[in-house]
Amino acid sequence: MIEKIKDLSIGNVFALAFGATALSAVFLNLTNYEVPGGLIWALAFELFFGLGIYAYQNNSIIYCLKRIGEALVTLFVIATATFILLRVMPGGPFDADKALPPQIKANIEKKYGFDKPLSVQYINYIKGVVTLDFGESYKYIGRSVGDIISESFPASFTLGIYAFLLSFLIGVPLGLFAAARHNTFWDNFAMTVSISGVALPNFLFGALLILIFSIKLNILPPAMWETPAHYILPVITLGIRPAAFIARLTRSTVLDVIGSDFIRTAKAKGLSQGAVMYKHVLKNSLIPVLTYSGPLLAGILSGSFVIEMLFAVPGIGKHLIQGVTNRDYPLILGLTLLYSVLLVFSNLIVDLLYSFFDPRIRLA
Repeated sequence: MIEKIKDLSIGNVFALAFGATALSAVFLNLTNYEVPGGLIWALAFELFFGLGIYAYQNNSIIYCLKRIGEALVTLFVIATATFILLRVMPGGPFDADKALPPQIKANIEKKYGFDKPLSVQYINYIKGVVTLDFGESYKYIGRSVGDIISESFPASFTLGIYAFLLSFLIGVPLGLFAAARHNTFWDNFAMTVSISGVALPNFLFGALLILIFSIKLNILPPAMWETPAHYILPVITLGIRPAAFIARLTRSTVLDVIGSDFIRTAKAKGLSQGAVMYKHVLKNSLIPVLTYSGPLLAGILSGSFVIEMLFAVPGIGKHLIQGVTNRDYPLILGLTLLYSVLLVFSNLIVDLLYSFFDPRIRLA
């Protein structure tokens, strides 16, 4: 055992350390202990450092730097486009059914800088983005956008990460199970279940879960976000549709890989069906699933308005919808950039993992 540990590369060591820290954070959260701030910083440090070591071992440092540069340009374009669109759209954040007196409206616009030229507003906004200062919300008086995000994002992150893990824990085994029993009753049954999961609206599925487990059986709380018991229904509701899609995607790619020459060679060597499926087929079938997981992770971490409203989860989904409704420019811009950062970072992780699951892929 010690010799195997010595043989581990530094990248694998950091991967194990990151996994152990992540599992510790999940354990502390599920056992209703507050996760210490130091543990969160250690988790973030190990993530970035581990990815850096992995990129170095795979000679992809230049690729990562290039992608980071592209990401910064992309975020700049998104920030600029969002700023322009909000200013071009008719109406304003201080328009109401009952018109404000001109003097009061002028004072409000002066307070928030609307009396300045558009170019000056844009420059001030970009300065705020660079310093991570998105300003004060127009509708939540006295609260900055940073405070709103820091208060509501942890709930959305917790809900999203558990739903993301659940979708893979259900989707990949179900897709592999169906592919291994192609054109049998179990294959048809698994695909019927997955199609139902994709077709069934989340809000309807969540309402059914509340009806069964909260009202009829009275074993789970129907709403709120206080204890691990409150996590179960919203996590299942949010994770079931991605799980169904991953199951169908996994089945399709596994069936394509099964017909490959190296799989026939593995079977000719006398390997068992389980060894062929799990050691050879599955690893080579996860590239499409990884591609889907990048946008999925970003979307699922940024909050689902319907699920958060249905289960009264205090996440950022409701703030985004209310920000759009109220024309709360700072809040819209801040949440849009948050989603963009999550999307870019998730896709970068997925690109780095490509070469791990398929050594033929080389990042340059």
